[in-house]
Amino acid sequence: MRRRDLLTLSAALGLAPGALHAVTPAGGSAAPGQAIRTHALSLLGQPALPADFTHFPWVNPDAPKGGELALTALGSFDSFNQYILRGTAAVGLPLIYDTLLANSPDESSTEYPYLAQWIDLPADRLSISFDLNPAARFHDGRPVTAADVIFTFNALRTHGRPFFRSYWGDVTEVVAESPRRVTFRFRSNENRELGLILGQMPVMPAHWWEGRDFARPLLDPPLGSGPYRLERFEAGRSLVYTRVQDWWAKDIPSQKGTQNWDVQRYEYFRDTTVALEAFKAGQIDFRTENSARDWATGYDFPAMRRGLAKQDELRHELPTGMQAFAVNLRRPLFQDARVRRALIELFDFEWMNANLFYGSYTRTQSYFSNSELASSGLPSGAELAVLEPFRGRVPEEVFTTEYKLPVTDGSGNNREGLRTALRLLQAAGWRVQNRRLVGPQGQPFEFEILLQGATFERIALPYVQALERIGMSVRVRTVDPAQYQTRMDAFDYDMTVEVIPQSLSPGNEQRDFFSSAKARENGSQNVAGISDPVIDELVELVINAPDREQLVARTRALDRVLLWHNFMIPNWHSRTFRIAFWDKFGRPERNPRYGLGLETWWVDPAKDRALSDARRTL
Repeated sequence: MRRRDLLTLSAALGLAPGALHAVTPAGGSAAPGQAIRTHALSLLGQPALPADFTHFPWVNPDAPKGGELALTALGSFDSFNQYILRGTAAVGLPLIYDTLLANSPDESSTEYPYLAQWIDLPADRLSISFDLNPAARFHDGRPVTAADVIFTFNALRTHGRPFFRSYWGDVTEVVAESPRRVTFRFRSNENRELGLILGQMPVMPAHWWEGRDFARPLLDPPLGSGPYRLERFEAGRSLVYTRVQDWWAKDIPSQKGTQNWDVQRYEYFRDTTVALEAFKAGQIDFRTENSARDWATGYDFPAMRRGLAKQDELRHELPTGMQAFAVNLRRPLFQDARVRRALIELFDFEWMNANLFYGSYTRTQSYFSNSELASSGLPSGAELAVLEPFRGRVPEEVFTTEYKLPVTDGSGNNREGLRTALRLLQAAGWRVQNRRLVGPQGQPFEFEILLQGATFERIALPYVQALERIGMSVRVRTVDPAQYQTRMDAFDYDMTVEVIPQSLSPGNEQRDFFSSAKARENGSQNVAGISDPVIDELVELVINAPDREQLVARTRALDRVLLWHNFMIPNWHSRTFRIAFWDKFGRPERNPRYGLGLETWWVDPAKDRALSDARRTL
């Protein structure tokens, strides 16, 4: 569970009228203040599917099982415990485990039965109870019990990454009311999403972990209850997961038609260039492409020209969050907001988009981009009401000026940006001396950009050239993924590339991204080191928003304040999944609105045979 892969786990246990929507077994809506038993939870309206649904509507419930899916991974691994700071976890481990509830990628913040078949919500909303499916079994045949849920919760919150302690911070107690019923009790009834984020929890077997230290990396293939087991591996190089033929959940509605390959294999490569060549050589079946240059120019090879391999772009409706060059505010060099704005002025997105990205990207203007949660214009109405109590404690521009990023003509001659940056730096006490930018004590303006792969070097190096034109001394250092993760966990960097994923229902994860406490806790996702009491208060307002209207207003207020502090140099985003694959797959008629849906694809036997025959002639 790498920091960027902690997914956008959003949703809802609401308290005020309108905050929680659930469906009773009979199909009626639950009234506010009423205790209910439900099969599904949703934040943004009624769950789309009734209690008797048979499968998710976008899947093929009769998808054939069989075949192999080969995927890529980068770097190496030395652990099968993805939930702790120590070690570099292998990819694919979520395939081993089941979660309490199953997220619906076709609905925002909605979950359906998985390990838990029923959910009970008391009238006071100070707890949530999950009744486990009596059929649920680990791969050794032992039942999944409430004791396993409690073990997992305590292990993750005590020994897991700091993320879990903040994410579940409002849980005061978890108890087993029976072998198949577990109850979580809450500090208050104001954390509207706590029930659904608990539903995202994977459940591990307490008996398997007896005698093992959860806080240490391990290379024993772990026991789970999920659709796959780890069959074999070559340490640091490859992993093979095989489908559990008698998987207990293969026919439950939320899993029907998914996880269709017999074998899911991961091959590790040094970098993305080698991984792309492996795909073109037929060693890898499917890849998502994050490089605009490779997407435009890297797939012209014989098999693609013959139609044996294909490219596709799938439109999605996901919020795109924030990708940026993030400075480390723990460094004195970056603690002046004027210096940070100067760094923004020197970033020429328009030139990069035209010359490096083939015009394929949109500039990111918000921490909650591509959603209604993004701030724009000047604050008004409910958002202004949220911000008014903070007047005098946030930049005055929050109230008076629309936040805008600089726009260049794309020529690469960013004179206006240079002039603006120089004015800001001079106001912050820096001056150019002998073509070098120096501070009041004559100290040079120098720092390092830390990267974990060569792909981003082609973006970082032109940016460095722009910074050097104003007298800064900047180095780019690229390290392997394991070293990168170690340095990130210890906050040992000046600037790096940061990705903050967001959902349509932001909540508890915002603490890990932006709170003062997490700025001081190694391994947190507060990469920039943001520590500001106003932002702390705004994060709590977002978490405790009583309804959708207030959630939108409070999130926009948080977004606006974050932007005006210039903590990051925003990059860009895409609104499509770019995928390449060998033509051996069948797939549903559509993909879900908020996901790629690869887990619903299958190997088409006829296509697979035809592809094998055609490959012999390449």
